Amino acid sequence: MKRTLLTLSILVALTAIGQNPISQTEFTPDPAPLVVGDTLYLYTGHDDISADPDNFVMRDYLCFTTTDMVNWTHHAPIFNNEGFGTRDCAYAAQMAYRNGKYYYYTSTFGIPVLVSDSPYGPFTNPLGGRNFLINSDDTNYSGHGWEDIDPTVLIDDDGQAYMYWGNNALYAVKLNEDMTSYDGDIHVFEIKDKEAFGDDYEEAPWLAKRGDKYYLAYAAHVPEDTYWAWSDSPLGPWKYGGELMRAFEHGGMGNHTGMCEFKGQWYFFYMDEGLPTAHSKRRTTSVIPFEFNADGSLPYMHHDKRGVLKSVDPLNPYVRQQGETIAWEEGIGIGYDNIHCVYVNDVDEGDYIKVREVNFGDGARGFSARLRNGKPGSQIEIRLDALNGELIGVLDAMTGGDWTEKTCEIKSRDGIHDMYFVFRGPDTNLMEFDSWQFSK
Repeated sequence: MKRTLLTLSILVALTAIGQNPISQTEFTPDPAPLVVGDTLYLYTGHDDISADPDNFVMRDYLCFTTTDMVNWTHHAPIFNNEGFGTRDCAYAAQMAYRNGKYYYYTSTFGIPVLVSDSPYGPFTNPLGGRNFLINSDDTNYSGHGWEDIDPTVLIDDDGQAYMYWGNNALYAVKLNEDMTSYDGDIHVFEIKDKEAFGDDYEEAPWLAKRGDKYYLAYAAHVPEDTYWAWSDSPLGPWKYGGELMRAFEHGGMGNHTGMCEFKGQWYFFYMDEGLPTAHSKRRTTSVIPFEFNADGSLPYMHHDKRGVLKSVDPLNPYVRQQGETIAWEEGIGIGYDNIHCVYVNDVDEGDYIKVREVNFGDGARGFSARLRNGKPGSQIEIRLDALNGELIGVLDAMTGGDWTEKTCEIKSRDGIHDMYFVFRGPDTNLMEFDSWQFSK
């Protein structure tokens, strides 16, 4: 089914000023950022397009990466909980990195931990079979069977790792060095303590550290606003800080947030209903930069369609880039296979991809793209700075059924520009688009 999410007139206005939500091709709840080296990995849940407003359909987990905070690369779904017997219950998860291994803490009526040598998987269960790190019979604060969800993990400066989690309950453990077991008892927090958590604590904890302060963001009430507390210790006691973000300021029944520092700037990821076809069971992830207050406290966060206004590292077009590296798009879809894994598909006349802040340096002269199933008459227009901006090249996109490298000359342009790939052709399903590169 063609997923045209915004009309062109609305989109022209939006793409001139911003980029939230970060993905327009998928519904992406429960954002969980992870920084490793010069890459930010954003792991999210996946609200299936078949979900109606009364029922969650969450079958797998997604991953997006960025090095510049304005262009996001889509990756294939990385895991699903079907092996744990809960096919449609892939609830909030968080990835941790330690000693060359990636540890993925998911949730589905309990908390499994998975491990991989790659941030994209494949993942295995080090505990074996359907064994969980945290089982539903390990806890009983809330009195219901789904309290063991929404894990968040922090590895402290001294190497000690902590995991918090809980719905209508808040628990914490000290993880062992192996990251797949914990030491000592489960810490149980009194969520009715107003000095610690204000009027209410519901779910979606996120644990972060800056300097010598620890921060805990969490959701409460329905619709869910986000609140925060802070402490001098990773295990509390916590002191209530106040409201962090309102659920309905921009739209959204619930909110699940995450925060991290990347290349010297702090970013706040939040959940809303940021697409026209979204609803309470089809949610999206947005991101904004923020600064701490002078006293170290967290500021109130505003929903903002503009997102991140400035790249932290302009994109290099002279190395191979993925077709699914996107700041904004209209109309396209994302496909997966076992050969090239991820590519752009569902391409119709007038669809486009925007890539922000491309650094052409002293100038480019050629362009190439890896394409497949390009229909006769299909083309890719390359435009700068606006959807109808300067046309610097046109690539003939007709190919056979195998991946083929197609090339064209372009008008040389230097400096940093936003770039648009505008797809042209006589009908629908014009081509599949895997990757691209400019030459000097």
